[in-house]
Amino acid sequence: MRKPYLYIDTTSHAGRGVFTKEKISAEIIIEISPVIVMSNEDRQHLDKTKLHDYIFEWGKEKDKCCMALGLIPMYNHSYKSNCEYIMDYEDDVIIVQTVRIIEKGEELTINYNGDWNDENKIWFDAK
Repeated sequence: MRKPYLYIDTTSHAGRGVFTKEKISAEIIIEISPVIVMSNEDRQHLDKTKLHDYIFEWGKEKDKCCMALGLIPMYNHSYKSNCEYIMDYEDDVIIVQTVRIIEKGEELTINYNGDWNDENKIWFDAK
């Protein structure tokens, strides 16, 4: 499930990203995407490729990884993100939900640390 007003466009700072054609209220689920779950052994191989930047740790023990489908890999990182993602390990999906009102034309971002307001440094230099 993905809201029809989401779209991909170029950003001024990070290649491409996810944007909205409509104003979105806070606490709205905008996407539920299935994931492809893989083993830690698979992750060791993926970490040597460009896919390293697009996979998520997966499982309660974080002993697996996953590749999210849908638009999930296209959300850019922000320490002050306007969306959060929720990992549903039982249904093998990632849910993206807004944390504040998002204006028409605004880029939608997530915090790669997992918590939408976590300011710990991530593995690459980000704004």
